[in-house]
Amino acid sequence: MWLGRALGEKANAANVFAAYSLGKRVLAEFQQAAKLNPRNASGLADLGEFYVEAPSFVGGGTGKAQSVAEELDRVDPARAQELRAKIAEHQNDYTGAERAYKLAVAVSTHPAYEWSTLARFYNGRSRWAEMDSAIQNCVAAVERDPRAGVALYDAAGVLIANKRDPALAAKMLENYLNGPGRSEEAPAFVAYVRLARLKQQLGDAAGAKQAQAAALTLAHEYAPAQDLRR
Repeated sequence: MWLGRALGEKANAANVFAAYSLGKRVLAEFQQAAKLNPRNASGLADLGEFYVEAPSFVGGGTGKAQSVAEELDRVDPARAQELRAKIAEHQNDYTGAERAYKLAVAVSTHPAYEWSTLARFYNGRSRWAEMDSAIQNCVAAVERDPRAGVALYDAAGVLIANKRDPALAAKMLENYLNGPGRSEEAPAFVAYVRLARLKQQLGDAAGAKQAQAAALTLAHEYAPAQDLRR
């Protein structure tokens, strides 16, 4: 699963010919991950998203994604609905996508994740009031379920992308970093760099320096953390 993700990152930055070859390898790794553990919801979700986003000549296809969603129904119903929402978005069915994202929230045992995903959907549709509401619901859900703190990282990213409420975004990142829900899917050194930039925006030079130092301690060669020195 992680090899597929890493190859996918390379494919996103590659030229068209290299991307084709890498895309084939990404698919092979995701398929192998699903075969090795067909109850790994993250692996199945990655495979399903690949089918949604990749062109058919690399192996993509929404019909294949629908089949993965049916497999996810038996493993993680919330992830299944999220995948169906992505399929609907790909088909420009935004009403159906919103309905599926909301259903994902309703059936999830850890709805903070689904609230952050719904916030990202509203962001893409420029529905700011609903986006802000979803983010507030994400924060409240993490208060009840601290181990879902990685959702704060995701939701903070939505605020940062839109230059909205940097103080709230900083607080969310701090809560993520100080909580029990750290995840390799939201690397702490990246969260510290984001926090340092927010602290700079907020005029907190000491806080920015402290967050930058924490990032460099975890990943001293990470270029964005080094750039903050300039």
